[in-house]
Amino acid sequence: MRFGFFTRLLDDAPPQERYRLAAEQIGHAEKHGFDTAWVAQHHFDGEEGGLPAPLVFLAHVAARTSRIRLGTGIITLPLEHPLRVAEDTAVLDLLTGGRLEVGVGGGGTPSAFPAFGHDSAERAALYAEHLRRLRQAWAGEDLGGGNRLYPPAPRLLDAVWEATFSVAGGARAGRAGHGLMLSRTQPRPADDPQATLADLQLPIVAAYHESLPPGVAPRVMASRTAFVADSRAEALRHAELGLGRRRLPFELPDDSLHSRIAAFDVHLGTPQDVIESLRADPTLEHATDLVFQVHSVDPPHPLVLRSIELLATEVAPALGRLPSAEPSSRK
Repeated sequence: MRFGFFTRLLDDAPPQERYRLAAEQIGHAEKHGFDTAWVAQHHFDGEEGGLPAPLVFLAHVAARTSRIRLGTGIITLPLEHPLRVAEDTAVLDLLTGGRLEVGVGGGGTPSAFPAFGHDSAERAALYAEHLRRLRQAWAGEDLGGGNRLYPPAPRLLDAVWEATFSVAGGARAGRAGHGLMLSRTQPRPADDPQATLADLQLPIVAAYHESLPPGVAPRVMASRTAFVADSRAEALRHAELGLGRRRLPFELPDDSLHSRIAAFDVHLGTPQDVIESLRADPTLEHATDLVFQVHSVDPPHPLVLRSIELLATEVAPALGRLPSAEPSSRK
């Protein structure tokens, strides 16, 4: 299992400082042996996510790192021109030395669609068409008028990951031979508000495996919120601050911290607390990639760095994975 770090760039700071802190966090993850680093894309709402241009940011991070793989989690594909994504990812993959992973999805805040000239009701059709066109470009096919992608990027056909909340989406990713991206949390159905995250995600994983073409190795990424601290009291203190600021997508039986931790599917506490919590998640038995983020706790930057250290040195080995012994030497 590969281990990764994920950020939505939500540090309590102005944009420029958010980008500096996120780059430092990714560098820290590389230093401590993490295999991958992922960034989310969000438009217009700095409270939801701090980065509208993930490929630009990853180009900056690529120049500061040398080993860690860099991924988008996700590019909101319905809002992008697929040929521009193809060109930018082709160039970025060369700049990274072949370290790019391309996560895509049809999500995005509905209110963002009109600004891009689209109706959010059309997102599924836009996503399918843009993904088809993106793959066509990477495959070197004629894009019209004899034009083909330059620089060529056939490797990226095997670096695609699809994010989904649905069984149908899992089957779609499987049929295409893409990787499957599972969220750190997802909305509970109205008829089963007490469903666990595993109740929702295991059927997605099953559909993915059933749909994979013969001979294609599965790639299943499970993103999880994990905040590891030196004491449980410290973790709970910051969770109370961070989770208390977040809008809930559904009603809770009560507004206690425990209920919020459960609602946001948060793993927190000492390394042993987090190890036990993650071991209780049956979805992770099917994951090839386990990716950690601190959202929605969003503690201060020094504690993010400390959490990365504890994940690498104590949590990862307990889950059967030893971090890389070859940290980056590039500054």
